[in-house]
Amino acid sequence: MIGDQLGLSEADIQKMVKDAELHAEEDKKKRELIDARNQGEALVHSTDKNLKEYGDKVGAAEKTAIESALEALKTALAGEDVEAIKGKTNDLAQAAMKLGEAMYKAQQGEAGAGASAAGAGGATNEAKDEKVVDAEFEDVTDKNKKTGSA
Repeated sequence: MIGDQLGLSEADIQKMVKDAELHAEEDKKKRELIDARNQGEALVHSTDKNLKEYGDKVGAAEKTAIESALEALKTALAGEDVEAIKGKTNDLAQAAMKLGEAMYKAQQGEAGAGASAAGAGGATNEAKDEKVVDAEFEDVTDKNKKTGSA
């Protein structure tokens, strides 16, 4: 049916199926390389960004280890070795954990400072003497609709 629509003979279809089967392993390896590269490049990008923003929050030894792992992964990404890319990606992820801890602590510190400032602001708002009036009301439009007089 597909062959009829595309104008392919049965022999052409069989040839295409055999070609696909022959190249399946090669395609799988290419896919694995592409996936490893994508994962590695994403980690390089996020680590670079976080290192610029929070690099001063980690010790010199940790920062040097992260930078070294970052460069090693960049070098591996230039090649075709899937296992090397995966290994260097893992190495960078391990090294960057210290950076993640520093980021977490910095964010917790900011959140704590923001919460204490909000708490102080809330106390001053309560000190204001506001007059609140409790009132009841009656909706006149509903009564007019029920009685038919508009």
